[in-house]
Formats: sequence, structure tokens, C-alpha cells
Amino acid sequence: MSTFRIKKQNVIAEEGLRLFNDAFEVSADEQDPHGILVRSSPVDVDDYPSLYAVARAGAGVNNINVARATEKGICVFNTPGANANAVVDLIFPMVGVWKRNIYKGLRFCESLADLEPEDVGPVVEKRKAAFKGEEIGGKTLAVVGLGQIGMRLANGGIQRRMIVKGYDPSPAVENIHQLSPDVKICRSLKDAVGDADLVSIHLPLNDRTRELVNAEFISKMKKGAILINYSREQIVDEEAVIEALDRGDLEAYLTDFPTSRNVGHDKVLTTPHLGASTSESEENCACMAVKELSAYLKYGNVVHSVNFPNIESTPADAVHSRLIVINRDVPGMIAFISNVFGNHSLNIASYLNRSNGTVGYNIIDVESAIYPELVKEIEQNEDVIRTRIIRFS
Repeated sequence: MSTFRIKKQNVIAEEGLRLFNDAFEVSADEQDPHGILVRSSPVDVDDYPSLYAVARAGAGVNNINVARATEKGICVFNTPGANANAVVDLIFPMVGVWKRNIYKGLRFCESLADLEPEDVGPVVEKRKAAFKGEEIGGKTLAVVGLGQIGMRLANGGIQRRMIVKGYDPSPAVENIHQLSPDVKICRSLKDAVGDADLVSIHLPLNDRTRELVNAEFISKMKKGAILINYSREQIVDEEAVIEALDRGDLEAYLTDFPTSRNVGHDKVLTTPHLGASTSESEENCACMAVKELSAYLKYGNVVHSVNFPNIESTPADAVHSRLIVINRDVPGMIAFISNVFGNHSLNIASYLNRSNGTVGYNIIDVESAIYPELVKEIEQNEDVIRTRIIRFS
């Protein structure tokens, strides 16, 4: 089998990198990789002529030009759910920090350092009423976006005796099935956020969600609600949020994305992009990304791609070669490819096809060599985006 060149961008957890075997050469300096492992750095797929796939060790892929990758037949992976616990673990404490005035209480306690020892207790008793807070039990939480993070946040709200509503414009069945039966699924955004005390956003960044949380969105929310954004900075129109805070339409804005506008606002509580910053999350993301990239390069299998359909096939012992054909999702492609094999008197041992409505992906196994003339004939079809031969020893 071939040796695959991997470019490592950013710091990738060693637990993941150790999963690469001798078939892979990994380097941060690789200029012409077959695969790229990345976290937050931008990736322009046009910069790499031999590139087959990019694996993002995280959920979002807005640092990768995915549309261009699809045009070139380059598979883009992410690692959904690998950092979900880390994000949820941070959101609930941040809600508690705000609702229980913990950050103000901590600052107050720090101010006691200059007092005489005998004065600390009396001052605490005199001033502690100023930091009285509220419990979240019984409050209504609206979760907008029910992916792995949103689903776990919603379930966590139920465990904390909250009333939880969920809304997702494009729900994934496997995530919905993992929701607590006590979570109310809403059919519209307005129904979800209209009476919620807390609204937490968990959507991918794309053209439909960019600045989704704007003045119109906020107008649908309950007056005095708390807005939470531990998803993507650009999903929120910050100007609209600041204005709503100043008017009193929002009680607070809790976010993982500090900016020059929000860090000094007394109704904004920020963390420095810590959502996925745990050792466990980084290890989970790295391991999942490496497994995805390895399976794609070695076998052509696709799991957790954002632009290709999921498809997996284990080659039988007798299989000599595997042809991957990536095409635009148009009728007649399976028949066309099969006919080309027949015209070349080559028997197909296994044929697997999947589509996501945009891209068709074909895995064709044969028990002999696949010759360049056959592949060239397939590539002449205007709807074929890319082909690739994988040979097994």
C-alpha cells in the first residue's frame, strides 16, 4: 500500500497522532500533502495539488473553503460530538456564575485581603446580601440547534430541573433520538424562544446562520432573557445584542467570543474561546480526526464528512484494486460506470454507491488490476469530479 503524506496544522494531541501507522508520514512542514489535520488555522484547498481530504479536529469547518473542496473532489471531515461534553461543561457553570453573582462575589472577597483578620467575618455578613442570586431550577431553557452539543445541553437542563425547549431547522434523527423525552421539540423558532428565560445557540456557521441572532431574533425573545452563544461568534449580530442589553431587553449575554465591544460591558460575561479547551476534548477530537483521515486515505471510506455522503466498505480478501468515483449527483452514473467496466471485460466484485443530493460517491472493488484506459474513459464523463485507485497488497 502507498505511503500517505499528512500535513499537521496547529497543535494536534499526541494521542491522536499515535494512531497513524507506518503507512503515514506526518509533518507540519509538508508542502504537498494527501491529507491535512487542522484545528483553527485557515485551509485553502487550492494550495495543495495532491490533496484528497481535510480533517478538522473540531465541529466547525468555517476555516476551510468547503464549497471549493467539493468542486475538486476533496473530502472534508469534522468531529461532531468529540468536544460536546467540554462545551456543555462550561455553559452550565457560566450560567451559574451569572445567576448567582459569583464573579461579583469573588471580586468582593478579593477586596477583603487588606482588612484586619477580625473584620473579615463581620464585613462578609453585612455585605453578602448584595450578591443574592437565583437558581436555574424551574427556569425555561431554549436550545436552538440540537446537534451533539445542543442535545447534551438540553438533557443537562432536564437533569437540573429546568423546563427545556428545543428547536432545530434541520434535525439529525440520531441526535433527536438521544434527547430526553422531557425536552419539548418546537416546530418554530418563535415557539422555542418566546417564553424562555435562557436561550442558548448551537448552530453551525453558514450563509443561513450568519448574524441569525439579530434585532428580529431578539424581538421574538422574552424581555429580560439571557442569551448564550458558545457556538460561533459570527452567528450573533453583536451590535443588536449590545443595543438590546442597553435597553434592558436582554438581562445578559454569555459568550465564548470576547471582542472590543463586549469585554467592558457590565451585562456581558465572556470566556476566552474555552469551549473545547480541555485535554479530554482535544484528545477526542484528534483521535476521531485521525481515524477519519486514515480510513479515507487507506480505503476510501467516508465517516463524518460535511460535503460527501457517509459510506463504508471493507474489501474482501480477494480484492486487488478499489476504484473511487466521485461525481455530481445526476441520474445514470451507476449504469455508466458499470458499462465502462463491462466494455473492458472487467468483473465487478462489489459496487457500493451513496449520495447526499449534491455528490455521488462510488466504491467499486475488483479482483484484478484496474487499467488507466478504463479510468480515463470514466473521467471523460463531464459529471465525474474525481477518481482514485486504491491498490491492496
